Amino acid sequence: MREGDLAFAEAFAAFRKSAEALLAGAYPMGSLGIEPAAYVPAARAALSMTGARSDKDARDFFLAHFTLLDLRPEPGSARERGFVTGYYEPEVEASPTRTGAFRFPLYARPDDLVPIDAVSRPPGMDEGFRFARRMPSGLLEEYPDRAAIEAGFLEGRGLELAWLKSPVDAFFIHIQGSARLRMSDGGVKRVGYAGKTGHPFTAIGKVLVESGELSLDEAGMDGIRGWLDRHPDRLRALFDRNRSFIFFAVKDVPDGTSGPIGAANVPLFPLASIAVDRERATYGVPYLIDASRLVIEGKPYRRIAIAQDTGSAILGNARADLFVGSGEAAGEIAGRVRHAAGFSVLVPHALAARLAS
Repeated sequence: MREGDLAFAEAFAAFRKSAEALLAGAYPMGSLGIEPAAYVPAARAALSMTGARSDKDARDFFLAHFTLLDLRPEPGSARERGFVTGYYEPEVEASPTRTGAFRFPLYARPDDLVPIDAVSRPPGMDEGFRFARRMPSGLLEEYPDRAAIEAGFLEGRGLELAWLKSPVDAFFIHIQGSARLRMSDGGVKRVGYAGKTGHPFTAIGKVLVESGELSLDEAGMDGIRGWLDRHPDRLRALFDRNRSFIFFAVKDVPDGTSGPIGAANVPLFPLASIAVDRERATYGVPYLIDASRLVIEGKPYRRIAIAQDTGSAILGNARADLFVGSGEAAGEIAGRVRHAAGFSVLVPHALAARLAS
């Protein structure tokens, strides 16, 4: 494992947060075949290392427990290398009640939204759907999509967790999957992902590029927000192209400096936690991501990061969404992260030997 600015200590702290869940067998194995049980000795060793750890201590830990295996995009992929994007936790003003200024809700998960799998999925429903609506009869159907919900499908059910001033802020919170809300009553509320309708995710940046509204270079977060500011009359039609709709829950984090809770049920660490394809990857697993053209904090990004979250648009083997942090400054960085990258997975030595045989 070549040395350099790998920020071993930050990666170790993130791995240690997932260690208890690895010991408890809480993370299922993805289709890549990276067995969570193989990480139990490393997880146990990480938990035994109490107190602050130096970068050298953390480096020695990773060298002692893991072997690097290259990870390539799946056969047939259009990409020759892996690809990394960025996301963050927005911070926005919000109100606990609807007012003249705060008119755009974030919804809690409705009780008629249920998870489905290959056994319970109704005949004819696309196999990509992982959620459905349970009707009063008990039968399952597709949950109404973004357009139907925005038109009022959920009104009157008391599901509004908070109200925002801007539909653009609400939409981007759906994309990021979490937010820190500065409430008008003086409090702070953190919300995170609690489910989705099941409809496929469509990136509005891709829609704008394909329609000639933006160039590929302009289709980062700043460019998309600029287009939305210039075309408020076309905003709703564009948002409805992304039929996926996210539901939220209030997330309590005892340490106010911690990141949001990811899908692996641990707080995320800036630049050391990644969202991965949940069907393929296994939570708690470390990756080495080498994106030489991605410069963050004045250095090319080459770090170990831990799989601790997921996202609708994160699909494929060598694909990750890098958690950058919270607030506006983090958002500015996250919107620029769209880079080719080399991917390696850190595999316990015994498992590496079996996978290589």
